Amino acid sequence: MYQKSKQPRKQRKAQYNASNVRRSKMVGAHLSADLIEEYATRSVRVIKGDTVKVMRGDAEIVGVEGKVTDVDTHRGLVVIEGITIPKADGTQKARPLHASNLMVTKLELKDPRRKAKLEKKEVSQ
Repeated sequence: MYQKSKQPRKQRKAQYNASNVRRSKMVGAHLSADLIEEYATRSVRVIKGDTVKVMRGDAEIVGVEGKVTDVDTHRGLVVIEGITIPKADGTQKARPLHASNLMVTKLELKDPRRKAKLEKKEVSQ
């Protein structure tokens, strides 16, 4: 998404006031090197079912790979199976991560429109 202003406050305001379509585009992550080569694109929107690897964050979660179980487009967060955080009562809760801190290692291609869009980019290059 292109921002006209360089001022951080205006960039934040644009993100907070973005439409659902634009928010959906903000939930993107880089592809792994082999997927970049295969599909000729650098990043893709993260969806439920993709396999991702955590690239940034706390030391105990960096490098962890898992399937995406939930995507919150409103907040730009992704929930990955196996990554939890303890609550005060001792139970475990799913830990949401920002999509920009992830790398997609395996794509979920059940959606024919997503598959067609990726293959279209592959052919055009």
